[in-house]
Amino acid sequence: MELSIIIPAYNEEARLGRTLDQYLPYFNARYARDYEMLVVVNGSHDRTEEIAQEYARAHAAIRVIVEARPIGKGGAIMLGLAAAQGRLVGFTDADGSTPPEAFQELVGRIGSASAIIASRWLPGARVSVHQPFKRRLISRLFNTLVRVLFRLPISDTQCGAKLLTANAVQAIRPHLGITRWAFDVDLLFQLRRAGLAIVEIPSTWHDVAGSRLHVVKASLEMFVALVRLRLIYSPFRWVVRLYDRTLARYVHK
Repeated sequence: MELSIIIPAYNEEARLGRTLDQYLPYFNARYARDYEMLVVVNGSHDRTEEIAQEYARAHAAIRVIVEARPIGKGGAIMLGLAAAQGRLVGFTDADGSTPPEAFQELVGRIGSASAIIASRWLPGARVSVHQPFKRRLISRLFNTLVRVLFRLPISDTQCGAKLLTANAVQAIRPHLGITRWAFDVDLLFQLRRAGLAIVEIPSTWHDVAGSRLHVVKASLEMFVALVRLRLIYSPFRWVVRLYDRTLARYVHK
């Protein structure tokens, strides 16, 4: 199989169907039976699973993975990575912010690299509907912190569209364990630690209404997640273990 596309879906009943309606005709026309879409429904308490199963019954390319626990975007993607059968394995957001043409551009431009990621911030990026200013500001602060803590020369670690070779997936999957805000950073950091080449290209993207993100709360969680991840890959890993055994049960109820 040539391509696997993973779509993590948490309470996405309002947006998942629209995204699948865009992706299915586009990739059916280009890959026929040589691709799959893995919709990973996790922790949802709306009609996301029902909608995903309806599409799976109507389209042979779709496989649905259901996890009752709210395991976060990263946890859902890791389930998808374990099940994917494609020579190339990618993921994109359920809200459809990355159009199918932009995802296919990743496939067309990966070349000899092990991974290719979309960017909203590189020159040439086409962003038709921007996020609110506060979210864009937080995004830039987050990226600055990533560059300082991890020395990753990447302009946009958080854009939802990424593509890896199956060999790269196999190399890093055993080492992935971060499921929430720092998942993308962890994935890219693991690729770099393994000496695998990452390409970043400007992409087409638009903000889609319907996000339930609480900006201030999410910002604090993102900051803590990055610091925690940096400590994990340092001589001070014991601080994280101590935190997990004590304060974590009260902070992350």
